[in-house]
Amino acid sequence: MSAALTFWRSFAVNRGAVLGLAVMLGLVVLAVLADIAAPYSPIEQFRDSLLTPPVWQEGGTWHYPLGTDDVGRDILSRLIFGARLSLMIGLTVVTLALCLGTALGLTAAFAGGIVDVVIMRTMDVVLVFPSLLLAIVVVAILGPGLFNAMMAVAIVFLPGYTRLVRASALSELARDYVTATRSAGAGTLRLMFNTVLPNCAAPLIVQASLGFSGAILDAAALGFLGLGAQPPTPEWGTMLAGALQYYQRAWWVLTFPGLAILITVLAFNLLGDGLRDALDPKLKR
Repeated sequence: MSAALTFWRSFAVNRGAVLGLAVMLGLVVLAVLADIAAPYSPIEQFRDSLLTPPVWQEGGTWHYPLGTDDVGRDILSRLIFGARLSLMIGLTVVTLALCLGTALGLTAAFAGGIVDVVIMRTMDVVLVFPSLLLAIVVVAILGPGLFNAMMAVAIVFLPGYTRLVRASALSELARDYVTATRSAGAGTLRLMFNTVLPNCAAPLIVQASLGFSGAILDAAALGFLGLGAQPPTPEWGTMLAGALQYYQRAWWVLTFPGLAILITVLAFNLLGDGLRDALDPKLKR
């Protein structure tokens, strides 16, 4: 309990991180309760209310507080269901990249030699390509779609986790407690997952929290380019792509999905900064 309290005190010093945490928790609640919180289905069309403005603008109505899009779908409902989809994208991408990157990083650190060289040079090759360009290439090979977009973004993020785990594991392998555990007869797998990996958790937690924002942003970019989630899926990037032609006559169709992406990415970045400050003893105030 004292360790948790100490962590919270270190974390709470950063007001931006607390704000990011509050926004993230709000998004989680919205995502879980989307079926209750959203006034309408995200794909329901109201043909008599095309491009209705927000409630505070002339012509707006409380039936559609943030207005409707070009086919009469309620923007507020689509944003709420989009929060569920965006969090699912972030969780899926980070989980895939974290699990595979951890396995590859630990393997490279413990095996050494040619195995280490092959794994790390492969990661270097992946890092050569700009992240969004590589994601586009992967989606072009696999085909457009939400699942393929998540796989592409996970591949883009993989080198970061692999290099981080390898560097942390090599640092821990030089410590006396690892030598003592190995001398006591511990096997390689036990050394990997019971001894070394728990002591690499702090930088991985920070990387994962920052990876959430990157995953959401990259998936939105792929959706904007038509390579991610396909209409009528209420994904924020796809909503932006469908609203481009209306940016002069119906600003709300473009503005609100963009703000949703901005606020979500900013919240996760602030949260990641706070976790970094709280978990790294060198950065504690």
